[in-house]
Amino acid sequence: MQTQELREGLLLLEDGSLFRGLCHSPGTAFGEVVFNTSMTGYQEILTDPSYRRQIVVMTQPHIGNYGTGDEMAESGRPWAEGFIARRFTEQASNHGSEVDMPGYLRAHRVPALSAIDTRALVRHLRDQGAMRGVVTDQTSDDDLRRLQEELLQQPTMKGRGLVSEVTRRDEEILEPLADGELGWTPHIGLFDFGAKGSIAEQLRLRGARVTLLPADTSAERCLEADFDGIMLSNGPGDPEPLTDIIETVRQLIASDKPIFGICLGHQLLGLALGGRTYKLKFGHHGGNQPVQDLDTGQVTITSQNHGFAVDESSLPEGVRITHRNLNDQTVEGLAVADRPIFSVQYHPEAAPGPHDSYYLFDRFLSSIPSR
Repeated sequence: MQTQELREGLLLLEDGSLFRGLCHSPGTAFGEVVFNTSMTGYQEILTDPSYRRQIVVMTQPHIGNYGTGDEMAESGRPWAEGFIARRFTEQASNHGSEVDMPGYLRAHRVPALSAIDTRALVRHLRDQGAMRGVVTDQTSDDDLRRLQEELLQQPTMKGRGLVSEVTRRDEEILEPLADGELGWTPHIGLFDFGAKGSIAEQLRLRGARVTLLPADTSAERCLEADFDGIMLSNGPGDPEPLTDIIETVRQLIASDKPIFGICLGHQLLGLALGGRTYKLKFGHHGGNQPVQDLDTGQVTITSQNHGFAVDESSLPEGVRITHRNLNDQTVEGLAVADRPIFSVQYHPEAAPGPHDSYYLFDRFLSSIPSR
């Protein structure tokens, strides 16, 4: 009965495609429309800053089964511009739930639609590629004409640097959560390009002290702080416009500090090493992406969220590919020969997703010389 009281809403794509549904959270939001194939972890997805300026469509038909809670958030707020599912569960089957999914979306003013044929929508995005869209509860003919004009004036994701919209303003020090196996406490400088909370947590669980750094932190500041290692986090948007950050990474590479890049951090490392990046047709978003470690031959299932990739042909000598996506053969990992510098395109902190890649945090910390 509750669903019948919901007002109509719609998703309009830049190619004119229209998908009508029911509005669970009113409002209008523009963004690049992408789909995520994860079966769980919807709150982690919503609060991942990498989804800044994107509207997320879930392929899992039932979203909200276990409700929401602060412990499942990757940051202090949702970053997705809009959220779409076949059905939102109104009653959570979880004693630890604090707010049901529709209530959470309304509380944070994230426009959300259900009762859309998400299978047809995802097939369209796979065929045509991710594209600009608007999710709204304004559905009259006049509204549609106005929204179509406004939609076509929105910037595309290509060439759009978004890190400044999600990064922190000040440094923050986080102490270890456990004693690590190293026998000492390494101090890691973690660049916040839109970092998920689980990245720092995985380092702290291994006995590291972590200083969270604003995206515009200089290489000089990092060297002055004498961090034992540097992490380059995930984040939103196109990496190529981030020229100042790329130059900072280039200077840190020259310092021979151990460096570990994740997702956007991987792309920035590739650019700083002299490579190029390009936009994928519809990106990799989900917790079921198979990746092969080329050094060991081992295949892991990974959690991913990115729309850009490193161009393999652009990489200079001395930079080798360490991981490859088995779905489309894109580059999933890089390493610099004879230096403690490496990166992966996927999310080894796996929130949400499988834990197959936790070993990469151990590899990074073990690459740091003890003091």
